[in-house]
Amino acid sequence: MRHWAAGRLACVGLDPDPSRIPEHLTGDPARRVETFCREIVEATGDIAASFKLNSAFFEPLGAEGATLVEGLIHHIKSTVPEAVVILDAKRGDIGNTNRYYAEAVFDRAGADVVTVHPYMGRASLRPFLDRGDKGVIVMGANSADGAGEFQDLLLAGSGLSLYEHVCRAVATGWNELGNCAVTAGATEPAKLARIRAVVGEMPILLLGLGAQGGDLPACLRAGRAQETFGLIPSSSRAILYASPDRDFAEAARRAAKEFTARLAEPLEDADMRP
Repeated sequence: MRHWAAGRLACVGLDPDPSRIPEHLTGDPARRVETFCREIVEATGDIAASFKLNSAFFEPLGAEGATLVEGLIHHIKSTVPEAVVILDAKRGDIGNTNRYYAEAVFDRAGADVVTVHPYMGRASLRPFLDRGDKGVIVMGANSADGAGEFQDLLLAGSGLSLYEHVCRAVATGWNELGNCAVTAGATEPAKLARIRAVVGEMPILLLGLGAQGGDLPACLRAGRAQETFGLIPSSSRAILYASPDRDFAEAARRAAKEFTARLAEPLEDADMRP
């Protein structure tokens, strides 16, 4: 990502939980979410390399939620045009269906990057992969409960687990246009290290930092690429809900700056942290 050299390392996750939006933001649910997210964007826009909108937090709002996603992406591009917008929608279906998903995510909503599931294989994801002007983040490993039921299965004869095989396939076969990345869970640095070993310099979206308790120093040691920073470290709740009061935007800005400062620590300093 072009922001790494400028020291902009953090991905701010926009996961607006209506029950945690400050009470002084009034109006109908969609307007409260919109106001909250816009203020977060404006407070952190000069710090964040990217914003990741999780579609699940907008979809319960129905048609208003879809309109809100489009409007919020437009707002980000208008106020922070250099920021990368990731729509965390985790698409993944047959090719014909994915063609319409890709149109909706990229052309209608205006996202720069989308998350996808690899289960249906490379051919099914062609509508995303073939968009050289856009990015595709393939779900590789996740540290959520139950994630290992399939992703940790060992493949006969290869010595690789399924998640390593997926990540290697993305890096060596699917990334023809240089627009791919994969995911890793921040609570399992050992898996992150194995993913880095098979993907080389390809970016890794790092999930589970902040409120989920990921070990940031260990992740920096395990996940940084040799030639670039190589990570898209996402923090949502720890930034969004740094304060429940009227100062929520200012608190989010402070949290984003602190997060970025920790990401920028030299590896030797990170090694010495507990």
